[in-house]
Amino acid sequence: MEVHDYLRILQARWKIVAVTTVVAVLAALGASLLTTPQYEAKTRMFVSTSSGGSVQEIYQGNLFSQQRVASYTKLLTGTNLAERTIDTLGFTDMTPNELASKVTAASAPDTVLIDMAVTDPSPERARDIANAMSDEFVTMVRELETPENGGPPTARVVVETHAATPAAPVTPKTMRNVALGLAVGVLLGIALAVLRDRLDNTVKDREAIEEIAGAGVVGVIPMDKARQDTPPISFVDANSGDAEAYREMRTNLQFLEVDHPPRSIVVTSALPTEGKTTTAINLALVLTEAGHTVALVEGDLRRPRVSKYLGVMSGAGLSTVLANQASIADVMQTTKYDGLWVLGAGALPPNPSELLGSDHARDVLDDLRSRFDYVIIDAPPLLPVTDAAVLSTITDGALLIARHGKTTKEQLFRAVGNLRAVNATVLGTILNMTPAKGRGGSYEYRYYYETDKPADVSATTTAAPVAAQRVVNPPVPQRQSEQSPRRAVPQHQEGSDSGQHATPEATQAMPYRTGGDHPRSNGHGNDSWRVSEFPQAPARHSDEQYPPQAYSAVHGYGPNNGHAAEHQASRPVIQAPRRPVDESDPDSGKQG
Repeated sequence: MEVHDYLRILQARWKIVAVTTVVAVLAALGASLLTTPQYEAKTRMFVSTSSGGSVQEIYQGNLFSQQRVASYTKLLTGTNLAERTIDTLGFTDMTPNELASKVTAASAPDTVLIDMAVTDPSPERARDIANAMSDEFVTMVRELETPENGGPPTARVVVETHAATPAAPVTPKTMRNVALGLAVGVLLGIALAVLRDRLDNTVKDREAIEEIAGAGVVGVIPMDKARQDTPPISFVDANSGDAEAYREMRTNLQFLEVDHPPRSIVVTSALPTEGKTTTAINLALVLTEAGHTVALVEGDLRRPRVSKYLGVMSGAGLSTVLANQASIADVMQTTKYDGLWVLGAGALPPNPSELLGSDHARDVLDDLRSRFDYVIIDAPPLLPVTDAAVLSTITDGALLIARHGKTTKEQLFRAVGNLRAVNATVLGTILNMTPAKGRGGSYEYRYYYETDKPADVSATTTAAPVAAQRVVNPPVPQRQSEQSPRRAVPQHQEGSDSGQHATPEATQAMPYRTGGDHPRSNGHGNDSWRVSEFPQAPARHSDEQYPPQAYSAVHGYGPNNGHAAEHQASRPVIQAPRRPVDESDPDSGKQG
């Protein structure tokens, strides 16, 4: 590992270092506060020997004294001297071993000085013990060094300095302990951070994902807590980091295969809670921002969430169509986002994998692809069930989502393996919920100067439309005589709630908004380029039969619900919606 690797680890796992440091400092501080203060009293003694008057005798006497010093330091810490001191002071709450443990003695090399120290919680008691012990040691040495047959002792000890009352405790040293705890905490925290990073097998960077998936990363979506409450992003005025990330993903998708760009895309992940539904919704919305028509299919027939997040009806949808109980036009729903249609999940079936893997499901997706520019399918996760792998085989491919710091490399490897096992195409991967700092920060491009502000478009009628006002659907000739019998299509009325969606019983062809309250409207309610009914598909050859029993459902599902046979209409033959190229519009035909 190099220096920048350690810096990256510290930046990503600074919380571990911080927590470890705080714990170490608090532990050192707590230990210091809980430790009983100890006071130390010191005395110094001088050792001498009897010597003659010659230089040689003096030198030999000095060597003898230094040898005696080493022995005397052992005697000072022994229990014999401690017992004599206890008897002198009259202590009854202390044993000789306890007193001996409080005494330390040391001597400097090549000297005849002995320093003795006594520690005790009471400063006065420490002083008294040190002085009494030094006096008893002088007597003890005299007794030991006096010959048995009498005569002067060969060595003697003199108390050079008596102990004074200590003013401050020697332990605990709070500041030293806290500083030591800080240093130990930082070093231990760095070690734990490096160890945690080495043991972490989750995906956090492009290189790891591309190596495992064998496909490029088409998008890196930063974490935005606002998506937890409102998953859809309003891209009309959105300049946030996640909105720009989805725009970047839209651009990358268009360059996956320049000659044959994918138009039918499955969005899935290895496990739940990795953001696949939110990503599918916002991918569909960012495509509509560029002027495309998009069909968002709620392909998760086990735990559907698209209908809930977009506020559309979920009672009838994909499962209804696959069960031959309704046609696509009966159950497709518009949303408040212009250009986006939703095919809900419908009733949850007991056999989702079998339904999604049927030929009927392939026909439904082909039909949607012929009507819309893009078909985005929110599929279940790959590891728990096989639904997403089945859907990937009948579409252009799958976008695989990996959540930053949660999806493990093994899970991603197994998810890719499930797709490869059925020969599905992995279009790319998406690294979701990345920290903003880890992504290099988010950038916004706004107006900073008065001269940069846009001109008032209301002052002229020749101003070029902005990207959000581009044509989404060309006008489609309405030939009532060629269309199958249907109930009247509800038209937009002034003052009506544009966010309401008609139920399947009252809806045959869901209308686009034509009023001036939509962000893409010109404000005058005369947007002639919008279609007023469900996008129509090109004609099929005579040998291509639409799945049987696809009919207009009004009051129920099934062929025997009271409708006459003449009301069971065949599939309409009309043109797929595409944006017209208007030479007078400088923005028409350009990518939004």
